[in-house]
Amino acid sequence: MNAVTRKVTDRVIDTIEWIAAIFVGLVALNIFFSVFLRKFFSVSIPDAYDFGSLMLGVLIFWGIAATSYRGTHITVDLVWSAAGPRLKRWIDVFATLVLLLVVVVQTYTLFDKVKGTYLDRVQTFDLHLPVWPFYALAWLGDVAAVVLIGVRTWRLIVSPEAIADHPEQRVIK
Repeated sequence: MNAVTRKVTDRVIDTIEWIAAIFVGLVALNIFFSVFLRKFFSVSIPDAYDFGSLMLGVLIFWGIAATSYRGTHITVDLVWSAAGPRLKRWIDVFATLVLLLVVVVQTYTLFDKVKGTYLDRVQTFDLHLPVWPFYALAWLGDVAAVVLIGVRTWRLIVSPEAIADHPEQRVIK
């Protein structure tokens, strides 16, 4: 992988991680303002619960994208820790391919949910806003996960040092 392609790929990865981080902030702000207004002013934000739930769903799928690439999700590495470097690499490749397959199927089925929500004209309770854009954002997060897991798989096979170069991958002893 040449330097330009790698730089563009890393920029896409960073953008996807920032999108996930923005949704963390939005969910936190929604909860904070909802509780603050309810506690001190006895006022509730219309559809705050619906927005919170929908944004949390979006956050989860964008978070899957971010953690799947970095490999920072929860793992069970009993066999991996006992293996040598070459076997560790192949275990990583196999596990990432399985993850890729699962997320591709999940992305396909989630698109049906987006389509169904759009066709059924599902709306929020108070403001009667359409729900499908939130489902579509979640689906885009799933698409981003497929892309990032594909990049991770490619890098694990072709140039594993491209993944090891990231500061999140370094183990501090």
